[in-house]
Amino acid sequence: MSDFKQRLPHAKLAAPAFNALLKTSEAIHTSGVDPKLLELIFLRVSQINGCAFCVDMHSHDLLKSGEDQQRLNTLAAWREIAFFTEQERAALNWAERFTDLQKQDGEKEDAAFALMKEHFSESEIANITFAVAIINAWNRLGVSMRPQVARRA
Repeated sequence: MSDFKQRLPHAKLAAPAFNALLKTSEAIHTSGVDPKLLELIFLRVSQINGCAFCVDMHSHDLLKSGEDQQRLNTLAAWREIAFFTEQERAALNWAERFTDLQKQDGEKEDAAFALMKEHFSESEIANITFAVAIINAWNRLGVSMRPQVARRA
């Protein structure tokens, strides 16, 4: 059985790097991209990567911002239901494409980029791409260092 204790207090031990990543995250939150869309991306990527801390944090933040529970419950199956807008679908597809780099397919990435261009400005695409990169970095820290998830109930 796995030990669920935090491995290291990485935020303290590598404070300059941690704070730099935090500052980059803050920049994305003030980039002009819809905050709710960013949180959906963060949650979906965290689900894929299996980061318990980030899944908990982003689902909680989405609920606090008024997101409905059914959309959260079905986010992992967003391709199969009509609860998500075309813009959200384009962003979620983009995020998934660049989370698992083992599954790269040039034609699919080109199609994903074309879809992004239909729904977002170049600046928004760049910021969403940074958001995907940043949440992947946070997820790697969360999975490897196991920060504790506090029970909310």
